[in-house]
Amino acid sequence: MPRYDGTGPAGQGSGTGFGHGPCGAGRGMGSGRGFGFRRFLGGCPAPSEKEEMGMLSENENILEEELRAIKSRLAQLKSKNK
Repeated sequence: MPRYDGTGPAGQGSGTGFGHGPCGAGRGMGSGRGFGFRRFLGGCPAPSEKEEMGMLSENENILEEELRAIKSRLAQLKSKNK
């Protein structure tokens, strides 16, 4: 986390930034999607199963929101180009 407080950018939670915090090694550099791969190398402790489920659930919700926005925009563009 950039502010080291666990909230991520704009308070959206872990896994939503670009890996600039202590546990996000690689995010934005092609080696992950913010799951903190550095923790496997001793940089940060691995999350518990409950924490991992929470992180994955957050990521799922974020991705679903992004997909809805993409589909909405595609529908707008398709209706304009008919």
